[in-house]
Amino acid sequence: MNKTNRSQRGNARVNRPERTQVEMQFLSLDQWLDKEHRVRIVWDYVDSLDLSELYQSIQAVDGKVGRNAVDPAILFALWLAATLEGISSARRLAELTTRDIPYMWLCGGVSVNYHLLSDFRVNHGELLERLMIDSIAVLMHQKLVTLDTLAQDGMRVRASAGTDTFRREESLQQAHRQASEHLEKLKAEHEADPGGENRRKQAAQQRAARERKERIEQAQEELQKLQQSRQKLKRESESCRVSTTDPEARRTKMGHGGFQPALNVQFVTDADTRLIVGVDVTSTPSDSGQMDPMRCRVGENYGTVPSSYLIDGGYVTIDDITAAEQSGTQVYAPLPNEKKQLQSGNDPYAPKARDSEQMSAFRARMGTPEAKEVYKQRPSIAEFPNADCRNRGLHQFRVRGCVKAKAQTLWHVLAFNFLRMKHLNFLETIMSV
Repeated sequence: MNKTNRSQRGNARVNRPERTQVEMQFLSLDQWLDKEHRVRIVWDYVDSLDLSELYQSIQAVDGKVGRNAVDPAILFALWLAATLEGISSARRLAELTTRDIPYMWLCGGVSVNYHLLSDFRVNHGELLERLMIDSIAVLMHQKLVTLDTLAQDGMRVRASAGTDTFRREESLQQAHRQASEHLEKLKAEHEADPGGENRRKQAAQQRAARERKERIEQAQEELQKLQQSRQKLKRESESCRVSTTDPEARRTKMGHGGFQPALNVQFVTDADTRLIVGVDVTSTPSDSGQMDPMRCRVGENYGTVPSSYLIDGGYVTIDDITAAEQSGTQVYAPLPNEKKQLQSGNDPYAPKARDSEQMSAFRARMGTPEAKEVYKQRPSIAEFPNADCRNRGLHQFRVRGCVKAKAQTLWHVLAFNFLRMKHLNFLETIMSV
């Protein structure tokens, strides 16, 4: 271990690094980046999108003073490229823009910071959803997508909240009092010394205290909603707990069998192309009752009624099945307790006393070999985007609340659809419109 590198090399001839040699290299960022690199396609795709509303919100305009804004197309392309590579941290992305050639190429010499990137990720959820809808609508117009058969599936994504942040009603009231007292104390200190040296620190402390108080108030509202829903279901409401960090998160049974704070992500996928055509994020731990709202939203967005809709057994309710069948959509899903009824000698496909006419028809259809063959397609359609998004980092949200969580999810949806359209050779059609 005491040998020098020179003595270790002996007579071997090797190329050693020379870091003091002065050189002149006339190379642009474009020359540094491989001509076939994926970020070039990302930029062309983003450049073809209608981002007018992002530019309209910029206050720095010709003829007025003010610092130039960062081009929204740069921020959009950065997040799309980062999501494709499974990067979900704004700080990590900001770091890459200073030392990673593809991200430096996207910036083109424009500097960005993590705070700007973080805000951009969650502030434009409606635009992201509209871009998803518009791209699918273009493909439908070109007869490349039909939405004849759809599949819906949900996945539980860990929320940005700890398991020890859940409080009952009495604890929330106490926390609210403490937060109010703390905020008033900070305001009094600021009024006593408004010109102090730590004005920025005082402002930050007040902002943090105010945001905590607002989160606790939101948690109290969410607790009331949860108690009311429990009462409707005739369940014990006194045991209800809500997180003071993310009030919309719920303690949910995860895939590993344990319970964690999570949100429920819903995807609707086209069977022929495997493109995601509908997305939502809810605080409801169960998939029960989630089918009809998503099915109706997809119908409104694209002006079409699918002929077939594939779901798993967790979605099956009489109301949802009845509404879907009445609209002209045939539902394919396992019947509740189907295996148990077969084992006990009962016929799960026979009409039940509480069934509607449509539910009875659904039961009878699912007893046929043809329906079972159709249902076998569901895993490859519905679970494919879930797995892909998880592999790209959608296993825990970095933001709080359903609105911001949906915006983060939509970046994964756009990234997934981008790769699918590239694989299906649909990108040229989208970019040419």
